[in-house]
Amino acid sequence: MKKFFAYILLSAITVTSAFAQKDVEAKNILNKLSKQYRTYNVVKADFTLSIDNQQANFKSTQSGTLISSAKTNKYKVTVLEPGKKTVNQEIISDGKSQWTYLQDANEVQLSNADNSEEGFNPGKIFTIYESGYKYIYTGLQTAGGKTYQVIDLTPTAEKSSYFKVRLMIDKAKNQLYSAQIFDKNGSKYTYALRSFTPNVKVAESVFTFDKKAYPKAELVDLR
Repeated sequence: MKKFFAYILLSAITVTSAFAQKDVEAKNILNKLSKQYRTYNVVKADFTLSIDNQQANFKSTQSGTLISSAKTNKYKVTVLEPGKKTVNQEIISDGKSQWTYLQDANEVQLSNADNSEEGFNPGKIFTIYESGYKYIYTGLQTAGGKTYQVIDLTPTAEKSSYFKVRLMIDKAKNQLYSAQIFDKNGSKYTYALRSFTPNVKVAESVFTFDKKAYPKAELVDLR
């Protein structure tokens, strides 16, 4: 019996040690990714957004573009209609305010930028782990002839609307390949980067909503 309990204790120590090692490895990978990203002024990434909710029997795939400035916490996300070039949704932030354009409702929702740990800020997707998350390295995954490092993030805030974010990082390029968000309502949102361009030149007006672009859209102030 003593040997049995000794074995259980040893197993627990081994598992704890393994998780601690993976946490260190995850932090090293993420720090390397974040350090490189922060050297850029503005980045532009074309992505594919896949939404899957098996409970609701719903699947959708859309394409879009993210323009982000890590140093100023500004971003613009444009999502297109599935299979079309028309804008379905836009999320724009100047670091203080956020404008969300919804094509279906033909309205623009104005709110304060959510820079809290609980909020999912598109502009922080490359540095998301730095606050409000526990993380663990789960291993390597090969796809399309490339090797990806897989890291799972768990939000520490109980009121977060999602319970896990899975990052896949291109090991050779030290570049984020995809981010998969697991929502508590059963939905999975997968952002897969199709291209990544650092230090692009953009006007400051890119990070402010231009009402002239959607003159008939109703402005709803939620602040």
